[in-house]
Amino acid sequence: MKGMSVIVKTIATLIGGFIFLYGFYIVFHGHLTPGGGFAGGVIIAGSFILLVLAFGADEVRERSSYTFSSIFESLGGILFLFVALLGIITGTYFFTNVLPKGLPLKILSAGIIPLANIAIGIKVGAGLLSIFIALAAMHFIMKE
Repeated sequence: MKGMSVIVKTIATLIGGFIFLYGFYIVFHGHLTPGGGFAGGVIIAGSFILLVLAFGADEVRERSSYTFSSIFESLGGILFLFVALLGIITGTYFFTNVLPKGLPLKILSAGIIPLANIAIGIKVGAGLLSIFIALAAMHFIMKE
């Protein structure tokens, strides 16, 4: 795929950044508002999918994108496991809050929940992007 017209590419570039920023906001404010890691990860993946659809992808870029998203998916899983094991490391229980709770309705008010949201957002975003790239790669497999 060579991509779409210049107008679509320009609009996708402009809107893709705003969509990514909104997903970032949803992930970081998930403990205060509806949303969180899963919803924010889906929105972030959508921003990257929009760019892939607008600009097109060739086989080499798809393979490198798949490797890149697979690394981030693994990183999200390891980060989530680390957050869960923080309680055991500090001598209490699995998934125990070891961070101070802070003041209500503030960003740093929920202990380990924002860290878990970040890990889930990375995992979900990279996972959905990997699924999309794998489905898009079927184009090259079917061509042969």
